[in-house]
Amino acid sequence: MTRHSYFCPCPRGLEAALAEELAEIALMGNTMAVHNQVPGGVHCSGSLHDGWRINLHSRIASRVLLRMAHSSYVNENDIYDLVLEQPWEDWFGYHHTIRVDVTAVKSPLKSLEFTTLKIKDAICDRFRDQFTQRPSVNTKTPDMRIVGFLDARNFTIYLDTSGEPLFKRGWRLETGDAPLRENLAAGLLRTTGWKPGMPLFDPMCGSGTILVEAAQMLAGIPPGARREFAFEKFHQFDADAWQAIKLSFKPNALPAEPTIFGSDISGDMIVMTRNNLNKAGIRFEVPLKQIEAQEIKAPSEQPGILLTNPPYGERIGVRGDSTLESDELAKEFFSAFSTTLKQRFAGWSVFLFTADLGLPKMLRLKESRKTPFFNGALECRLFRFDMVAGFNRREEAKPKSVS
Repeated sequence: MTRHSYFCPCPRGLEAALAEELAEIALMGNTMAVHNQVPGGVHCSGSLHDGWRINLHSRIASRVLLRMAHSSYVNENDIYDLVLEQPWEDWFGYHHTIRVDVTAVKSPLKSLEFTTLKIKDAICDRFRDQFTQRPSVNTKTPDMRIVGFLDARNFTIYLDTSGEPLFKRGWRLETGDAPLRENLAAGLLRTTGWKPGMPLFDPMCGSGTILVEAAQMLAGIPPGARREFAFEKFHQFDADAWQAIKLSFKPNALPAEPTIFGSDISGDMIVMTRNNLNKAGIRFEVPLKQIEAQEIKAPSEQPGILLTNPPYGERIGVRGDSTLESDELAKEFFSAFSTTLKQRFAGWSVFLFTADLGLPKMLRLKESRKTPFFNGALECRLFRFDMVAGFNRREEAKPKSVS
């Protein structure tokens, strides 16, 4: 077996969750190994088929990058020479379209655009030397994506086995105003400790990303089951082996009673969520309700996990005085929501994912844990609040004694 090195990038903050997930995927065979975590992803290695499995089963990785070469460099010519040496023709043909992307951390090179051009030239020159023809560039829908990474001293060149980023599962019909990326939603679910079978409630579900991810996990549907990947165009692609990998998972038994619940203030969002659940292959009931978040009740007698990405500004959607400033609207909303959580969700673990780092103050609750994440470039927190009956209320200010 030829062993390949892979790098799986992920949203920042989810590296440990991805390493844990990759270790679970490694158990599906005996050739894959998980190596070190670095900011923004996890290194691993294995066979070509292991790379296919990661693409099919990883909910948290953004891509699966196959390492072609790694070397020190001084200037752009060193990078050109290293890329020119690689056997690109073993992987794809000159009839395929390509795109090159470069990222850098503390690189001394002055222009990433020039470096990107040198990488593209090296690949095209190699094909032209051998076949007198070269691949065309397609920046929007390329057949092959080549990714370069530079640090202060070293350069790594990767071939992307995924194609479209892995958070594009192939089921999303439509989104709300501020959709959460699927791999971030999956990482949040893992971080909360939620396991299939535990009650889960998203009271501000939007287009249903958290609910769909959880429902697919409960059903045992791999996240990549409904999409295509770049590796299916590689010369080494074996359609029969791929089909066997896709058929090797066993769907889980469907629950007798609902354990996943959602609600939203918008009826349009409820319809959108239901459509997305259907497109994602969910064939069991996920109860959905149109209701304001301040009016919700615990959807099951057994306490569970409430996980949501609260709206902000105009998306708060409190009915009433439209002249209120958004800050006042938010304070009013979260004050009422906090009262609901205290009164109706005793025993539940509440997780709120937000870029508003002052959220606990608005809720008048003390978080038991806060985990930093990045939603793209936006710094966020996953706040955990343990709703113990009668325990979270701050003491009323005691009246001053009169002497």
